[in-house]
Amino acid sequence: MKVFKFGGASVKSADAVRNVVSVINRYPNDQLMVVVSAMGKTTNAFEMLLNAWYHNNSLVEECFQEIIDYHNAIIRDLFPDFSDPIYTDFTQWQGDIESYLEGGHNDFFDYDYDGLVSRGELLSTKIITRYLQSQNKKAVWQDARKMIRTNNVYRDGRVDWQTTQNLVQKTMTSLMNKHTIVVTQGFIASTPEGLTTTLGREGSDYTASILAYCTEAESVTIWKDVPGVLNADPKWFDNTIKLDKISYREATELSYYGASIIHPKTIKPLENKKIPLYAKSFLNPEEEGTVIQESQDYDTLVPSFIFKINQILLSISTKDFSFVVEENLQDIFKLFNEHRVKIRLMQNSALNFSVCADMDERKIPSLIEALQEDYKVLYNENLELVTIRHFDEATIDRVTLNKKILVDQRTRNTARMVMENIV
Repeated sequence: MKVFKFGGASVKSADAVRNVVSVINRYPNDQLMVVVSAMGKTTNAFEMLLNAWYHNNSLVEECFQEIIDYHNAIIRDLFPDFSDPIYTDFTQWQGDIESYLEGGHNDFFDYDYDGLVSRGELLSTKIITRYLQSQNKKAVWQDARKMIRTNNVYRDGRVDWQTTQNLVQKTMTSLMNKHTIVVTQGFIASTPEGLTTTLGREGSDYTASILAYCTEAESVTIWKDVPGVLNADPKWFDNTIKLDKISYREATELSYYGASIIHPKTIKPLENKKIPLYAKSFLNPEEEGTVIQESQDYDTLVPSFIFKINQILLSISTKDFSFVVEENLQDIFKLFNEHRVKIRLMQNSALNFSVCADMDERKIPSLIEALQEDYKVLYNENLELVTIRHFDEATIDRVTLNKKILVDQRTRNTARMVMENIV
């Protein structure tokens, strides 16, 4: 069995859905598990709806209607016969969201995030499944929440691997006896009580990895709108280079530092069972793409660049100007964990502990307030964090032009710099 993952860009319109089916048609002799994200920018749209709902403002109805209209247009294009079962699914989906909103939020933002934002994947997979069936494919829809079990940490659920493996194997054995294609959702899972959780933003890659691990799949293919894993984001560099082959180790490093091509948690389950991961273009599916596998022979051939914008650099020191020691670090890390702020880079000296993180308007202010109870906190905003794998001085000069470097870290293989524009 092969596992395919299609992201939001690959299913953003009716024509895109047709293209996905044409990609699937290239594998007529394979059993496929197809993991699908929410369509287009639906997750962003649900986040806007959630924020409007939490602030009780007048945009709730407008945000919700935009989501409905967007999906309705795709469905009408794909299914001109209004008696098609997809319209019943769509009406029920819409009603479920209305009921959720009418019930009011419970002031537990992360719980409501998972309960509401996860619904994009539930409809996208219904649409994909039904369109495959209309093309005479033996496809079936499966709720990922019935297979992937996590703890009760909302927005970043930790997988219960043993329970998940048992559920996946039992489910897939039954489904694959009757169907050749199983369509399920990326990103979402459930607690032992059956409540919806999510695996972290952009977590559909991770879903594909989990399912491949549990079924010992032949391979995983992530279908993107780029030709494979590139050495830099095309938004930042004009002359990017495709990495034809990299190791699990290199892919893990790139994803850890923030490369957007692969979710950070994706690689390890595949490495544990030596399952190759392909990154290929759904626009040009005949091209080779990138393969991620064991060999490290190709890792150092091309420098790779990873940019993270909208960063904040926190400088934390004791109020009495004593050293920042292990006891202080324990307290600081505990606060970062409690506020769910992930550290992108850290550096310590005798008197300061500096941390670079994504600027999150909901999390960062409360974290700073908590830190300030015991520590002095200074910070710089609107920064960039650049990571260069397999660097040389020419590559560093290239990315630091007209920049002021606030933090500079280098190892044998990696250079990392926190920078701001020179005004």
